Amino acid sequence: MATDETRAGTAGVADRAISGAVQPLTALTELVAARRPDSRRLRRLVALLTGEPLDLAALVQRSALSRRTVEEVLQAAAGDLVRQGAAMRIRPDAVAAYRERFGAEQVARTEPADPLAGRLAAAAPVVVSMEKLIAAAPGPRADLDHVRATPETAVRRALWLDSTYDLAGSVVLCVGDHDLTSLALGQVNRATTAVVVDLHEPTLEYIDDHAGRLGLAVRCLFGDLRFGLPGPAVGCADLVFTDPPYTPEGVELFVARGLQGLGNHDNGRVVVAFGYSDRHPTLGLQAQAAAHRLSLAYEAVLPGFNRYDGAQAVGSSSDLYVWRPTPRTWRGLGRAGGEPGAGLYTRGPQALEKSPPDGDAALEAARRLAAEAGLPIRALVGDRWPPDGGEGAVRLRLATLLGGGLPPNVTRGGRFAVLADLSEDPGPWLLRTLLAANAGLVFALVRNNHPDLGSAAAQNGLDGLVGAKYRLRFLRGRPDGRHAIVAAEAVDPRSLPRPARLAHWLLWRAHGKAGNVWRDGLVHVSTDLPGGPLTKRGARAAVAAVAEGQMLDVPLITLPRHQVARLLAGAAASAAELR
Repeated sequence: MATDETRAGTAGVADRAISGAVQPLTALTELVAARRPDSRRLRRLVALLTGEPLDLAALVQRSALSRRTVEEVLQAAAGDLVRQGAAMRIRPDAVAAYRERFGAEQVARTEPADPLAGRLAAAAPVVVSMEKLIAAAPGPRADLDHVRATPETAVRRALWLDSTYDLAGSVVLCVGDHDLTSLALGQVNRATTAVVVDLHEPTLEYIDDHAGRLGLAVRCLFGDLRFGLPGPAVGCADLVFTDPPYTPEGVELFVARGLQGLGNHDNGRVVVAFGYSDRHPTLGLQAQAAAHRLSLAYEAVLPGFNRYDGAQAVGSSSDLYVWRPTPRTWRGLGRAGGEPGAGLYTRGPQALEKSPPDGDAALEAARRLAAEAGLPIRALVGDRWPPDGGEGAVRLRLATLLGGGLPPNVTRGGRFAVLADLSEDPGPWLLRTLLAANAGLVFALVRNNHPDLGSAAAQNGLDGLVGAKYRLRFLRGRPDGRHAIVAAEAVDPRSLPRPARLAHWLLWRAHGKAGNVWRDGLVHVSTDLPGGPLTKRGARAAVAAVAEGQMLDVPLITLPRHQVARLLAGAAASAAELR
């Protein structure tokens, strides 16, 4: 029995036939012929339309064609389509004609075999595990170009790496991992180690927690790649995997940071997921040019390897590239991956150049606050301050501050203030700035809707992390309605109980190896014990009794936020035990 939709579609065909309009089958034939020899992908799409009803998102994902191309096909075939809600297909009485006209059987018969099909079937439990993990993971951030790969894609990546390289005993560096590829990799081969570098704190915490629950060798480090690869990740890896932002700047930066993470210069590889619309090959060329600028040799391109829930502009898919470094790569790497400006991402505040905040107004507001405390502003962090507004203040890039703290020419000579422009902070820069900058006062210019300012709970969370170092004030709406100033005033450690004094010690030494700083801090805060201060050996034993070893051999500033909190809590517990 014909449905109302079927009858409506058939009536539409008849109407066009009467009016002399092109029949859908003819219109689609002309469209497919115009794409020859790349017309096979359109024929696959037509074959999909002759099967079960599918919505637009499924058609894009399964065909790996851009949304615009899929819509063009649907428009050509509109008169012969029937709909069931959002899903659609060719009307049943026209299916045979479409399958014959576009050779659906020939398309199916000549499709290349999937070399991973057997392993993927055997890894069904891992796919189920990844489905649950991805479903419960932190939501995507549009301004960070987060688009989730499907669970099957995450497992296919792990299986391909495990089928291509000897992963047992190897280290794979995941440069960004919102897709949780590290968790799939660990389940496919438990003898490999994954190191994850990301700036999205919720993702780092989620991966860390679930890797521990599953018993996987996964290590998480905080790093905003615009400011460099965190020190513990430099030279750590045999292989690199990355699914970067799909801009030329994003691809080059993520790949360059991945190369800095390769310790195996002779046999290491960089594996990159990258996609572009079938309608815009120039965009693909611009991003692929990064490989040439970095003197990388192409070893493989696996088309349509990755599938996504979203990213319809690139067909909800991307290719898998394998690039091998050459000697020229290492000679030129120091010039690559510098701190980029806006344009790294395709969406959000750093997609395009935005109007900068009023640097004069922000500087004047901070000047007044510093004057109230009787302190000079000795350092301006960021690139947007007025050229003549610093009155002798040293100007620093944010990367310089986060990488090594304030230079000696700033810190010597009494108490002072620092002003940092964090107006483009995606979220984590504020905490890291407060960890990196040791000053009597720090004024941070942020967006009014910054994640650490959005609620009393958020403000209390930040205060709870750095409260032993700074007393915070949140000045919303200054210098204008779009921005706020976070004023951080240094705490006198003499006013603190012993556990907080140890936290203060750690927070003022965020670039030192956390285990060593903790040990020395215990010695420092134990000087008033009746039996005298701890020895270094005793302090080391006290640290080992409560600490998680993986957090001790890296600087505090490179730890994910949740591990910073955990380490500070452990330190407070070790100090509380001193008698």
